[in-house]
Amino acid sequence: MTDLETFQSETRAWLDENCPASMRTPLLTDVNACWGGRNFKFESEDQKNWLDRMASRGWTVPTWPTEYGGGGLNADQAKILASEMRRIKARSPLTSFGIWMLGPALLKFGSHEQKLEHLPKIARGEIRWCQGYSEPNAGSDLASLATKAEDKGDHYLVNGQKVWTSYADQADWIFCLVRTDSSGTKHHGVSFVLFDMESKGVSTKPIKLISGNSPFCETFFDDVEVPKANLVGEEDKGWTIAKYLLTHERTGISDMGMPTPLSMLAKDKLGTNEDGKLIGEMTRHQIAEHEIDAAAFVFTLERAKDQAKAGGDIGAFSSMLKYYGTELNKQRHELIVKVNGSDGLEWEGQYSNNGDIARNWLRTKANSIEGGTSEVQLNIISKRILDLPV
Repeated sequence: MTDLETFQSETRAWLDENCPASMRTPLLTDVNACWGGRNFKFESEDQKNWLDRMASRGWTVPTWPTEYGGGGLNADQAKILASEMRRIKARSPLTSFGIWMLGPALLKFGSHEQKLEHLPKIARGEIRWCQGYSEPNAGSDLASLATKAEDKGDHYLVNGQKVWTSYADQADWIFCLVRTDSSGTKHHGVSFVLFDMESKGVSTKPIKLISGNSPFCETFFDDVEVPKANLVGEEDKGWTIAKYLLTHERTGISDMGMPTPLSMLAKDKLGTNEDGKLIGEMTRHQIAEHEIDAAAFVFTLERAKDQAKAGGDIGAFSSMLKYYGTELNKQRHELIVKVNGSDGLEWEGQYSNNGDIARNWLRTKANSIEGGTSEVQLNIISKRILDLPV
């Protein structure tokens, strides 16, 4: 056997033995995911055991270096691990902004001490992170941010407000953009800092969405003391880090995982004819078209991930992934509502799991806003990929 064949055989055996049966079922919503953190309440002992077992091997972040809590796997080994998890329909053991946003930025720009301090805790699910980027007057034009960090010697004094801060009311720490210099261009003078959400002067207020849920928050900073040791990279040069992190955020938003195929959901709801085909020719055609597009997108996404793992800079390509991925997700939920008919519009009640279908459909509308609006992504694509005049 080759080394990869041996790795696959050993990985398959380990997963078969260690992944609980309840962790081989689809996630209903983000609420059922394992987010980790100081205050996270596991939905079951199986969920906790699954996280602990995967984290002990570094497989929550399989390609991170072992000294920072990762698995130290190369790209081929990571692909095998992902494939074997799909084979048994294993859930991701940990959902984390620390993994798919902050982690890559710290690996590239953080000091060795910062990596040792934060990355293992992210890998083990001990700290839950949120993102302090958007402000009331700095959304798509993020560089106009006004949250100020005053130099007080050994620490900064942070004052300002962030908005659309996902899960800020449940997060332990925040990675935050602050202005440390207002004398130059708006892209200059931005710094990237980390601090505890339990710091004195930090407060949050949930924002209710059209779905009726409140994953977003307003976040306020009133004379928050942030140690200078928590500055990532150089002072006033955080915009480079911010842009790098955004490429990972946009790629992450585009990757909606491997949900149950629409055709399977539709068969359960609509049934099939004597030939085994889904009832409803038009619906069948729309679902087939969607699944072909989704399959092609998965291959494109995998290509981008391989390029990133090989050290390549996907840059503006992440904008294309983010735009198309969110459009696919919105289309998917439109079709789910259609397949379920009037049941898909139910808002409350045990039958519909408190209106999950309708609420999830409404939630997808935010996909084209968060992480940079679709209009911004199209501008980036036209300018940096298609080289069109502006």
